[in-house]
Amino acid sequence: MLLDPSVSQQTYVEDCEVCCNPIEVTPQFQDNELIGFDVQSIEQ
Repeated sequence: MLLDPSVSQQTYVEDCEVCCNPIEVTPQFQDNELIGFDVQSIEQ
């Protein structure tokens, strides 16, 4: 998974590479360094 540190806080939906179900990804950056990472399953 590639993350873009140019936006300090973001949330987006991406398909899981293993099961293909959608997941909500929320990375947080400070000074281009990853400081937080949360992933939630959005089972359908």
